[in-house]
Amino acid sequence: MPPPRDRSDPRAWCVVAVARLARDQPEGALEAAGEAVERDPEGEWGHRLVSLALERLGRDSEAVVAAQDAVRLAPGSWAARLRMGSMLRRLPGRWRDSWAHARQAVRFAPEQPDPHVLIGDLALLRGDHEQAAMAYRAALRRDDGHPGARINLGLTFLRWERPRDHHDPTWTVDPRETGRSRRALEVWARQVRALMAISLAVVTVLAFWYDLRVEALAGGAAVMVLVLVATVRQARRITVWKYVPGMLARDLWLSVAVSVTFLVVAAYVAALATLPAWSLAGEVVPLVASATAPTVVRWEDVVGGFWAGLLGLVLFNGVAVLVLRAFTEAWRGRPVRALAEFTAVPPERVARRNTGVTLWIVAARLWFLVAVLAVLAVLPLVAAERRAALAGVCVPVAMLYVRGRGGLRSRTREILRADWWLAVALAFLFVASAALVVAGAVPALGLAPRLGERAWWTVAGALLVVVLAFVARAARAWWRGSAGPWRASLILCEGCGPRLPGEVGPSVALSPEVRRAFTYSRSVVLSYTDAGGPRTLAVGAVTSVSASGELRLIAAEEAWAAAERDPRVAVFVADPIERRFWAEVRGIALADPAEDVLRVTPKHVLVGEYPGRHEARNSPRRP
Repeated sequence: MPPPRDRSDPRAWCVVAVARLARDQPEGALEAAGEAVERDPEGEWGHRLVSLALERLGRDSEAVVAAQDAVRLAPGSWAARLRMGSMLRRLPGRWRDSWAHARQAVRFAPEQPDPHVLIGDLALLRGDHEQAAMAYRAALRRDDGHPGARINLGLTFLRWERPRDHHDPTWTVDPRETGRSRRALEVWARQVRALMAISLAVVTVLAFWYDLRVEALAGGAAVMVLVLVATVRQARRITVWKYVPGMLARDLWLSVAVSVTFLVVAAYVAALATLPAWSLAGEVVPLVASATAPTVVRWEDVVGGFWAGLLGLVLFNGVAVLVLRAFTEAWRGRPVRALAEFTAVPPERVARRNTGVTLWIVAARLWFLVAVLAVLAVLPLVAAERRAALAGVCVPVAMLYVRGRGGLRSRTREILRADWWLAVALAFLFVASAALVVAGAVPALGLAPRLGERAWWTVAGALLVVVLAFVARAARAWWRGSAGPWRASLILCEGCGPRLPGEVGPSVALSPEVRRAFTYSRSVVLSYTDAGGPRTLAVGAVTSVSASGELRLIAAEEAWAAAERDPRVAVFVADPIERRFWAEVRGIALADPAEDVLRVTPKHVLVGEYPGRHEARNSPRRP
């Protein structure tokens, strides 16, 4: 993008900067915006573009300074407030300031979609999905094709949370401090649970196999010293104890890890205290009465069953938590609604990535559905009704429903071609559902039992292949450092797509005639809205018109109060010299107590001519 023809025009340089930003040339955009600021230091448009270019170059601290200059020059500019809010959300501890600027941007320009999107992004970062969805819907009512609003609205349907969502953005503490504390809690939970599992397994072998019960109990009790050492060591790494309750409240799985660790310690102590006096080295004590002997419930049997449960809790808590997490992650949110939003925008990197992850979530749901149907049909203690397997027909029906309601009709081949492991998983889910239906039809139709047996083996094999496909896809993502088939790979859309952010728009310029009219006229009228409706008020004077077009008015106190309630005003002026034109400036009025004026930042300028004798002179005479 070449420089402008008129190199002295700062707005021409701004146009070049916008064009270079659209072509993803932040270095060139920064150069052009810098030229604009050099020629017009009071023009807030140039400062906004400098801030955006610096942000894309990763120079956030400098970008904040440029955004502050834009707000200082035009405090009533919604675009400047939006730029400032977008930058502050990237800085630790500045979420509240970002929220304040975003609210101001919505207040100044409720008709614009981008301020509503920023409100939604800030709410989504805190985990407030309902407020985020309301903000994105408000943005889509103003621009139905806004890609950021569409994609991020889909994330609200999935109940998306940031990776390691332990940190509340409103906290003033550095996220790195809470991150270190979170890692210390995770390491402590992992170490303690591993020590408990290994120790109890060794105690069990020594007490039951080698008949060293006393020695085993002594060694098991000594392990508690190692647990204490690990606890003290990790506790010293936590520097923000007052935020730990909030971290546990926000991060579900961190809370589960800590809670399970305390439960495992209690189970370990109880297991040592109730260690049965069995011995596998000598005679084995029967735990179940024989069929001929009378059924007698002995206290030893009760204690033995309780102890076996404690052993299972200590040894297999990690597997249980892993299965619980997989099930919870799969069944949280509404993936079909999310897919409908992701596919409603043109194909784009973020949308394709989120679509693929969402389809893996759908595949996980279908896997659990097939597995549950198989368990219901096989296990005697659950149902043992083989005809329940006929419900496997709902799996292909669900696939068709997802394809239709998720907007995948025209993109199915493209998505599956991009992720072959997903195609394998979906194909074998279909095979598992078909085999499940066959297994259920065998007893219902009186077919050969051998056919049903093969069908059940096919179900098990197909489900195993789906798991292996997921593992292979996860391994490929780990090896390449790309997005994996899990929720943590879902990302927020920030400036994605070819659409430029709303804050690149130009500031409103006043022509020399309009500037002269506001400077010399003494018949300026201010229009505003108060509790009783529209009002007009004669303005004492316009003290000045800034280089960026901002008007500074001396007005009565009632106008100040009205601007506090609704800053959207209109200022009317007539040509003070020839009375040939009038001008209306619609903008945002903010009180400046330091200078005792109302500062009006223009949003729209309307200029019209009065009818008069000059029209009669120019009109042709009638015969």
